[in-house]
Amino acid sequence: MGKKIGMMQPYLFPYLGYFQLMAAVDIFVLGDDLQYVKESWINRNRILVNGKDKLVTFPLKKDSHHLNINQRYFSDNFIQEMEHLLRIIFSSYRKAPCFESVYPLLEDILMYDEKNLAKFTIRSLRRLCDYMRIETPILVASDLVIGEVADKQERVILTQKKLGGDVYINLIGGMKLYSPERFLEHGIVLKFHQIDDICYSQFGNEFVPLLSIIDVLMFNDLRKMQNLLSRYSLLDHMGQPA
Repeated sequence: MGKKIGMMQPYLFPYLGYFQLMAAVDIFVLGDDLQYVKESWINRNRILVNGKDKLVTFPLKKDSHHLNINQRYFSDNFIQEMEHLLRIIFSSYRKAPCFESVYPLLEDILMYDEKNLAKFTIRSLRRLCDYMRIETPILVASDLVIGEVADKQERVILTQKKLGGDVYINLIGGMKLYSPERFLEHGIVLKFHQIDDICYSQFGNEFVPLLSIIDVLMFNDLRKMQNLLSRYSLLDHMGQPA
């Protein structure tokens, strides 16, 4: 397999599959200059509270919905909101097996004094990757100077060509967005990442799947994380093993 590249919008504390993709590729590009999507996973996710999933949102300043991710900012009460979230995390996970090592990491991430959504999120992803020992180089799309490209597929192809990639891996949810034939015209093989059915102990209660990486880290030490990061399949556009 040639040089593998993945590209995603920067998400705050995304689910395990996002980090599996990061670990699976040779270069990972964070699309900070993509348009912000309201009610997406860019600035919200789910954690475990009292045995149930709870949606947590990182509030942003009101602004035009046409702005890019790197043009959006957190609300003025940003610090208070982060402190409140830390209290929720402390209360919910203080008895989790990996709390003592993970909570200080979350404090470092959440109390970082940066109100720009993209800059804050990119730093948080890098800190999380460092903790999980994911060594994939992380690039920022706006630094690559691809230029304004309205078509998402063409943008990905241009990014691939600029970085010398010949395999593009996308999360399974984007399977209908891309044409494998179009990629092949440029010598690029298109593959899709699908996370396995994963279950781990959450205080011995019924398992709540696909929560934020916060939950995964609280219950799984680094040795277990290395195994979890490898629990996925790569598929072609027909859903067959690739």
